[in-house]
Amino acid sequence: MHILLVREGWRVGRNRVHRLYKLEGLQVRMRVRRRKRISLHRGPVPVATSGGQYWAMDFVHDQLSSGRKFRVLTVIDKWHRVCVTLQADHALTGNSVVDALNEIARERELPYAITVDHGSEFA
Repeated sequence: MHILLVREGWRVGRNRVHRLYKLEGLQVRMRVRRRKRISLHRGPVPVATSGGQYWAMDFVHDQLSSGRKFRVLTVIDKWHRVCVTLQADHALTGNSVVDALNEIARERELPYAITVDHGSEFA
């Protein structure tokens, strides 16, 4: 309603319009914006001082020309900025991520920590 009044040239604030709605008992409700989840602050991001200490892990999404979607698990060494592994598949599950990390563990030493984003993939 506030937007309609402003378009017609009225100089009224949003809170005033809301207060008048409440006083008149009108039925049109204002839309409540959905709150974002608050991310948990876990302290400063550790800085790597040598290779193999910290890795970063994330998913990359893309689509084939046929329209079928696929995902790629990327694991990157944060010091050397090299790709440790790429695991591509149409459906990557938690078990496939564990299998990829176990395969890496057979070839090289695992890092002190792995950084992931707060996306829904690693929940």
